Amino acid sequence: MADQQWRIEVDRTTCLGSGMCTGLAPDHFTLVDGRSSPITDLASPDDLLIDAAESCPIEAIRIREEGTGTILAPEQ
Repeated sequence: MADQQWRIEVDRTTCLGSGMCTGLAPDHFTLVDGRSSPITDLASPDDLLIDAAESCPIEAIRIREEGTGTILAPEQ
């Protein structure tokens, strides 16, 4: 569906600032004060977002389907 959006959530209190997300998905994440921050809260579906959430060493990133709230990554 072309209108589908994914919500990008980062728990900045637990983020270690490893930079894995910025390396995998630089169009979606940046480091602010040494911690990950989404560039935008909503994005079009992109497998790089799933990769970034799955690669986060402490699972500080969560990707949800906007509207339903279904968690897409990391796998629960």
